[in-house]
Amino acid sequence: FFSSATFTMSHRKFEAPRHGSLGFLPKKRTKHHAGRIRSFPVDKSGDAPHLTAFRAYKAGMTHVVRGVDRPGAVMHKREVVDAVSVLETPPMVVVGVVGYVETPSGLRTLTTVFAEHLSEEFKRRCYKNWFKSKKKAYSKYALKYQNNAGKDIENELDRIAKFCSVVRVIAHSQVKKLNLRLKKAHIMEIQVNGGDAKAKVDFAKSLFENEVSVDSVFAKDEQVDVLGVTKGHGYEGVTTRWGVTRLPRKTHRGLRKVACIGSWHPARVSTTVARAGQNGYFHRTEMNKKVYRIGKKGDNASCQTEADLTEKGITPMGGFVHYGEVREDWVMLKGAVVGVKKRPLILRKSMMNHSSRKHLEAIDIKFIDTSSKLGHGRFQTADEKAKFLGPLASKQN
Repeated sequence: FFSSATFTMSHRKFEAPRHGSLGFLPKKRTKHHAGRIRSFPVDKSGDAPHLTAFRAYKAGMTHVVRGVDRPGAVMHKREVVDAVSVLETPPMVVVGVVGYVETPSGLRTLTTVFAEHLSEEFKRRCYKNWFKSKKKAYSKYALKYQNNAGKDIENELDRIAKFCSVVRVIAHSQVKKLNLRLKKAHIMEIQVNGGDAKAKVDFAKSLFENEVSVDSVFAKDEQVDVLGVTKGHGYEGVTTRWGVTRLPRKTHRGLRKVACIGSWHPARVSTTVARAGQNGYFHRTEMNKKVYRIGKKGDNASCQTEADLTEKGITPMGGFVHYGEVREDWVMLKGAVVGVKKRPLILRKSMMNHSSRKHLEAIDIKFIDTSSKLGHGRFQTADEKAKFLGPLASKQN
């Protein structure tokens, strides 16, 4: 009997959806300065044991020309220009393994096993002031490997294999390989997925004190998630922070404001009203970034393509602005990533099962730009510049 009646909303002169999402409250500076993985991909016991994340450092951006291979799309078999981010990824070192048991209130740590030999940059992270310390971190723990033929260590590893459902390795980055003026390593837990608990523990133990390179974790054309901290902007007003509309030009006492911050009653300001405050330096996770290329340390032709046979590395002319040269392994991702240059980021294996052609497309890069990023770069390499300019007067003597 409702069929004849028509239900329409009451009329309003202007549409007014709210400005800004409330899903990211509170908008305050993060405590997790180097990124934090809140959840790992689903574990499939049928796979071989493998790591699910890696530490990277933002170097800068450039652009590439690539061919599109997506039948049915408007751009199929045509060339497009994509902005890409370059992240430096020096090999990580595995120094421990942690076992977790599942409880009704979440995961609980059962036990942790560390490697016998730990690097100085790992130990530095254990101290506030390395210079004044006795530098004795883990010196007594290392004796467990000598005492009783290392039985204590084996027993703990057996406990993890017997009782734990989640196994994670403790790994640290090698910041001394970067020119970042850092001496303390960034330490993180990386979950081991695939295989049963025994296989996970054996895999983790086999990595102790060994370097793990980025190409052993990720591959070209894979989708990854990027976790990190955004660029900070300090204290900013409502127009920039929330995107509210500016008021008319003749408004008294400023126009980049919220006109009405609420009714008389309730006699307080609601939490949903846009207010001025901290903007940026928030922890964010960005999903589904495609890996366009992975470069190796010492490969001077890492940016060579079939269409561009010039031998050149990823570092542009004059270096990446506010970063410098990329000397270690690197990863090229499509689009921008959060944070300023030099910021430590985390790359994580994708949480989703991908089926769209866009995500499964194989990337065919035709050209990678290595011209100067400080100004209008004309030359791709130093040789090309010297050839064009000819002998310089300063070199004639």
